[in-house]
Amino acid sequence: MIQVSMVPKQYVPTCWPMIEPFLEKAAKYTYGRYTVDDIYDSIVDYDYELWVAFEDNEIKGAVVTNSVTYPKRKLLCMSFCGGVGLKDWKDPMLAILQRYARDTGCDGIEATARRGWAKVFQLDGYKSNWVTFELPIEGVRHG
Repeated sequence: MIQVSMVPKQYVPTCWPMIEPFLEKAAKYTYGRYTVDDIYDSIVDYDYELWVAFEDNEIKGAVVTNSVTYPKRKLLCMSFCGGVGLKDWKDPMLAILQRYARDTGCDGIEATARRGWAKVFQLDGYKSNWVTFELPIEGVRHG
């Protein structure tokens, strides 16, 4: 049976070797914005939370969250996600994150992700509010 838990900051170094490979893959999809070391530092030194999905003694996946307060809303941001067998632990993880978001005064959950994640969340009420564009600053022909 899949279980989900937030990892207290003092235990992050203990479980990090088991989840680092999952989050290293996630860091690659930030296209140079983060390394896996940056993710670790965000959890240990800042207000990011590490969540793990596990079955028996095996970690199946990890999600890193942080709360983002906008002028009119507060949202729980799923910043990074990785693991194996997502279909087995996605629903329990999402249920815990939704409860945590509600309990901490958030209005909802947001994530910036590759387009493939739309399929993952299509039955969960996912709504695409915008697309993020990354434009180069040099070498582009205009006109």
